[in-house]
Amino acid sequence: MAATAGTPGTPRVLRAMNDRAALDLLLEHGPLSRTRIGKLTGLSKPTASQLLARLEAAGLVLAGGTTEGRPGPGAQLYEVNPAAAYAAGLDVTPDRLLAAVADVTGRTVGRYELPTPGRRPTTPVVQQVTDALDGAVKAAGLARDDVHRLVIGTPGAFDPGTGRLRYASHLPGWHSPALLDELAAALPMPVEYENDVNLAAVAEQRLGAARGHGDFVLLWNQEGLGAALVLGGRLHRGWTGGAGEVGFLPVPGAPLVRKVSRTGSGGFQELAGAQALPKLARELGVGPVPSGPYTESAAALLASAAEHRDDGPHHRLLQTYATRLATGLASLVSVLDPELVVLSGTALTAGGEPLRALLQDELEELAASRPRLVLGGVTADPVLRGALESALATTRDEVFDTSR
Repeated sequence: MAATAGTPGTPRVLRAMNDRAALDLLLEHGPLSRTRIGKLTGLSKPTASQLLARLEAAGLVLAGGTTEGRPGPGAQLYEVNPAAAYAAGLDVTPDRLLAAVADVTGRTVGRYELPTPGRRPTTPVVQQVTDALDGAVKAAGLARDDVHRLVIGTPGAFDPGTGRLRYASHLPGWHSPALLDELAAALPMPVEYENDVNLAAVAEQRLGAARGHGDFVLLWNQEGLGAALVLGGRLHRGWTGGAGEVGFLPVPGAPLVRKVSRTGSGGFQELAGAQALPKLARELGVGPVPSGPYTESAAALLASAAEHRDDGPHHRLLQTYATRLATGLASLVSVLDPELVVLSGTALTAGGEPLRALLQDELEELAASRPRLVLGGVTADPVLRGALESALATTRDEVFDTSR
């Protein structure tokens, strides 16, 4: 007969709850002794010893070194077994696929970048995904079957009713209605899909500036302008997954664009997206304007303006851009009244504290509520980090469940 989950309050369920509490403490604090685990969990020494023996036999913890610096023999230290499970994340943009594999402790053990230039990809999307994942898996010294779960972050969102990618016409090859079924058939692990900006918010909530905050908005500006909404500690995705697609938001100061789902553009994107920075800089007499991709040009302009903010043209660039950003952000703040707004993406973080302060002042003039604005704390590949954190959360729930 197959094993079934225990009834709440039974010894097996209580043991499983203690097991998970101990594993979470080891993840948070690193190696701990039996005595320390007992104190943190409230368990007696014999019960803590039984717990650790059980977790060690299950392959979930390892006995490592010993404590030092105290009289007498050192106490045995225990840590989560990094090889207990692996999870993977994938960050997709029109120019590249960035994949990484992390062990169950959250440490990245393999990483791979697959360039995907051109608007008409010659390699099918399924092969792109498997090639990128296999590159990260190989870099980790693992096999594809070792990965417990994969989370893929893309612009836009897959419609839960049709399975088609929406709000991301600029992502070539990803719009086939059969794509999700094809990926499921090609990959041996469960696959989840999430909006890229939502994943940046996950990274900030778990690791960055939004830790401890249950209600916040993440404003993202990089390849596109978007937002993630976290309400009561949970991502709000909306009916079709399109919550936070603020690039399409009609705003004063930008032309009213109709049929934005076809054109892939909108008022707020045209007013304050990264592609608006080079033109704005020329109009204000800031020069020279860097060449190259507009996201890189925008970041370089803002970084230079922040460094030379006392100079007239550079200050005007920061001030004008802050006004444009606040014009759209005020609508979000007025409706949601968030506790915190996290600024993320290179076209925001490159402006640093000078841009953040100007935007805070502008927002307080334009919106009735006054949330605190902070710069994102996860600056290295926040979408990929969020994908890994999302995959790890579900993986740990499954692997650390000792009640089954």
